[in-house]
Amino acid sequence: MIGSTYITPSDPGSYRAGFASVVGRPNAGKSTLVNALVGTKVAITSGRPQTTRHTIRGIVHRDDAQLVLVDTPGLHRPRTLLGTRLNDLVMGTLAEVDVVAFCLPSDQKVGPGDEFIARTLAETRTPVVALATKAHLVDSKRLVEHLIEIEQLGDWVDIVPVSSLEGYQVDVVADVLVSHLPVSPPLYPEGELTDEPEQIMIAELVREAALEGVRDELPHSLAVVVEEMGERPGRSAAQGPLLDIHVTVFVERQSQKAIVIGARGSRLRDVGTQARAGIEALLGTKVFLDLHVKVAKDWQRDPKQLRRLGF
Repeated sequence: MIGSTYITPSDPGSYRAGFASVVGRPNAGKSTLVNALVGTKVAITSGRPQTTRHTIRGIVHRDDAQLVLVDTPGLHRPRTLLGTRLNDLVMGTLAEVDVVAFCLPSDQKVGPGDEFIARTLAETRTPVVALATKAHLVDSKRLVEHLIEIEQLGDWVDIVPVSSLEGYQVDVVADVLVSHLPVSPPLYPEGELTDEPEQIMIAELVREAALEGVRDELPHSLAVVVEEMGERPGRSAAQGPLLDIHVTVFVERQSQKAIVIGARGSRLRDVGTQARAGIEALLGTKVFLDLHVKVAKDWQRDPKQLRRLGF
């Protein structure tokens, strides 16, 4: 990157830098943890499973280390071609990172999904740190029970309880993950928080807004593509720059299209308002967001449509 500056560690012999993959079953608190560690929003979050569709790198800068977090889709037993490709995406990251953070939510018992992931991780040579996420949602007795369940599930290099929303032990998680990184100079320029392309970040912010308050089946059927973006010509200095962004939201059925749009377009307007605020904060400029909803029948099972939508 031209013009970018890398920090010069005060003690290059002890400075560490490397990659940590954050894994877990859907809705285990992975994206919230990544955002808490980085200190800003680089991954979308939602109460719905399968929120994350791409690996998103968040970069934690410290005086003694640079920790690059790879947030992944939740590992699950796939029922569609999309599900299979999301699982493949996760598996591809495990062999390429220095340490794995395995998230297990404290408010839920260890289940078959966790056991499936634990067996998968047992086949890798990468060290695995088990994290009892969402620790603020349970009392101390339940947390201890959960930690025992985690310990019995596999062979972990560390086990750490954490609450990303409350900030409980987030710094401890960072310390533990950094301890498993190799000695290395910085991998990314100072101040860079993610290497995710802007268009992907914009699409994710729109999808996050569209997921709010919808029926359970919709998240699996919703994809977002940024079709075109560019600065609007002819703006005066007094007006300031304005970025035109044209986005298409794809669903699988006509009935889902009606859900996203809402009565007389009310829901789509709310989605646009929420997403535009996030995009303007991300880009630091005013945005005109043009949203359209289209039906791509059964896109999760169609290889050609999956390729077009970026999977």
